[in-house]
Amino acid sequence: DMNEAVYGNYEGVHTIAEESSTYPGVTHPVHAGGLGFGMKWMMGWMNDTLKYFKNDPINRKHHHHQLTFSITYAFSENFMLPFSHDEVVHGKSSMIYKMPGDEWQKFANLRVLYAYMFTQPGSKLLFMGNEFAQTHEWDFKNSLDWHLLQHPPHLGMQTTVRALNKLYKTEPALYEHSFSHEGFEWINADDAQHSLFIYQRKGKKAKDTLIVILNLTPVYRENYRIGLPFEAKWKEIFNTDATEFFGSGKFNRGVILPEEEECDGRDFSISLNIPPLAAVILKQAK
Repeated sequence: DMNEAVYGNYEGVHTIAEESSTYPGVTHPVHAGGLGFGMKWMMGWMNDTLKYFKNDPINRKHHHHQLTFSITYAFSENFMLPFSHDEVVHGKSSMIYKMPGDEWQKFANLRVLYAYMFTQPGSKLLFMGNEFAQTHEWDFKNSLDWHLLQHPPHLGMQTTVRALNKLYKTEPALYEHSFSHEGFEWINADDAQHSLFIYQRKGKKAKDTLIVILNLTPVYRENYRIGLPFEAKWKEIFNTDATEFFGSGKFNRGVILPEEEECDGRDFSISLNIPPLAAVILKQAK
């Protein structure tokens, strides 16, 4: 068997299945009846995500389930979340031009899309050029449009992806339980009216817990209350609306204190200002 041979003889090598069927056990061990691949592309996640983000934000409340459904099967395989070359060829348009709105909104949408991708369970695949919002479809005969980095929105996108990669490497909650339900828990999956999604990513230690808040409309949500996984002080460690990312610079500064006020079925909560078309990530304050 190929996978048994690869994993038995070559340390550090992975096999990844680009596979779109519901055939079971693609990444399960061969001895347990699986095919033995290390990871499998999560094509359903990719399709649902792009369908959702192509919607004008005013209509996203009618498609809320497209971003919540994938968690129902996310841990049935070792999934990789792919935005591959297949999504930016043959008239499908580049990633930035899949996004609705004016220029600022297109870039804000793409920044929050990538933050959503990096904070979901599973490993990541982002095709070259996507990291700085290449405007043309990929063409193997030509180089990437590196000259776009002279423009602040594209430089901001590259800076965003660089920061997300650093966050992914340094925050255990984003990688310790990548393929297990232990690493993910919804706080609020049902606020379709405001197109808001709130969830936890969890590592092996409670102190590493992250709270991820996605605002997928261009409306600035002030004093929005969210339930806490436990009583603790919190701080904002990442925000796609940062000015260095070409955002509008709306932050939650300083330490955020818990309040004994029930919200989202939890005893303690906090009140936040959530930037438009943005992802905010919180971690316990030391």
